[in-house]
Amino acid sequence: MIDTLEQGFFGIGIQNGKTPENLGVLWRSAQNMGASFIFTVGKRYAKQACDTHKAVGAMPYFHYENFEDFYQHLPKGAVLVGVELDEKAVALEEFKHPRRCVYLLGAEDNGLTKNAIEKSHHLVKFDTRLSVNVSVAGSIIMYDRNLKQKFGNL
Repeated sequence: MIDTLEQGFFGIGIQNGKTPENLGVLWRSAQNMGASFIFTVGKRYAKQACDTHKAVGAMPYFHYENFEDFYQHLPKGAVLVGVELDEKAVALEEFKHPRRCVYLLGAEDNGLTKNAIEKSHHLVKFDTRLSVNVSVAGSIIMYDRNLKQKFGNL
């Protein structure tokens, strides 16, 4: 019998996302990569025309007015992983993904808020010279998670 608690889960979303295209692409990737849920945080939110797979109909979608509201509603036992170019962030190549976690990406123009960075249990960054598009960043995170899980490194 499979112990479903050991399988884990993950959700992914964007804080103060700027463009609906990026949200739609992230949601499409989330559906393909096995996310348990998707979400947005903040007032910069719009309908996602690029969600061509209709991920919002296939998995739970949550919207939170602000970071405090989001943080209070983290699933019990979930670890918050902020994705941000920050001096305290760990390189993705070295990061061990928690079994039960929520990935929070920052807006394309401003990144994560200071409060989100401070409250994240872990911060992760990529080894790139420049920042990458937020939907690309989320897709890379989920791919890395799936790859490490496949080879027993999760």
